[in-house]
Formats: sequence, structure tokens, C-alpha cells
Amino acid sequence: MLQHRSPRVTTPNEDRYLAVTAKRNRRSTASDLSRQLSSATGKTVSRQIVYRRLGHIGLYARRPVRCVPLTATHCRLRLAWSREHALWTPQQWSCVMFSDESRFSLQSDSRRTFIWRAPGTRYHQENTTERHRYGGAGWLVWGGIILGSRTDLHVQSVTMTGHIYRDVILEQHVRFFGAPWVLNFCLWMTTPVLTVQTL
Repeated sequence: MLQHRSPRVTTPNEDRYLAVTAKRNRRSTASDLSRQLSSATGKTVSRQIVYRRLGHIGLYARRPVRCVPLTATHCRLRLAWSREHALWTPQQWSCVMFSDESRFSLQSDSRRTFIWRAPGTRYHQENTTERHRYGGAGWLVWGGIILGSRTDLHVQSVTMTGHIYRDVILEQHVRFFGAPWVLNFCLWMTTPVLTVQTL
């Protein structure tokens, strides 16, 4: 028995128009794309049709990755560092501390913004949102981990400055972490370039 199939609402040319428009402005909503298609061709389609047509070519609405902007030099240095340490033993890594910090804003941001991207392209430059710093009130949380142990979390409501990082983080949390050995401190933080410090 032949199944009855509804005729396509859009033509191949209109599908291509939606795809090109979505790629040119990845932050366009389905409603935006529907209005642009209507303005360009006179064809009115629903948001669901837009989602479906873009899904057929592998474009899906996803939140952009928020990251610190990296230059080609930053990427090259990080890759070189990773290759230099690829064969390190657990004993060598046991003397290395990794740290990170997160800023929790008390104000709303653009996390409700979605972009159109294909699977496997999450970290492509056009699919990321660069964050240099946070504005407004908020809390900063810092922590460090080492093989088999971790530091206490440091929480503060002021901006992290170089002086605060030296006097509070390095002096109170890293230097006096309790390790009897010389500690290699790997600093990723929010700086794009990895640095290794011996304390």
C-alpha cells in the first residue's frame, strides 16, 4: 500500500537559502530565519519547518561554547606543552598541581542564546563566544588538584588581581598546601598561555 506523503512546503532553493542564512548569522532564531525567507521569497513557513530543514543538513540549535580567546600562538604553545609531557609517568604528575577558577555572576547573561552548528564543530571559532571577563556582581571560586589530593576552595566576592593571586592563592593555598616536595604549579586559569611555575 502506498503511503500518502504531504507535499514539501519548501523548495530545494528555499532550503539552501535557509542554510546559507543560518550559517551567515549563526545566532539567528528559527523565527528570524522564517521572516527572512518570507521577505526574500514570499513563502511563509513555521519555526518547526525551519528546524526540520536545517536538521536535514546537520545544523542544530545549540548553546555556543564560552571560552577565553586563543590566538594561533596560544594554540601552538599549548600543543607543544602537551606533546612534551605526553609520556610523563604518574610519579612525575604527582608533583604537579592544576588549578582553575570560575566566576559566578549574579546578573543574567546570554546563556539563552543559541547558534546553528553541525555535529563535531562545537569548538570551531564561529561556534564560540569569547569571554574576557565578567561584568557586574558575582563570586569567584578557585581550587587546585594534585594526584590524590586537592586544595580547599577559595571563595571571594572581589575581582582577582595579581596581588590577591600572589598573596592569597599562592601563599596561602599553594605554598602551604602541605606537600613536602618542590611543587610544580601548572597555571591555566583564565590566561590563554599555560605557564609552569616552581614554588
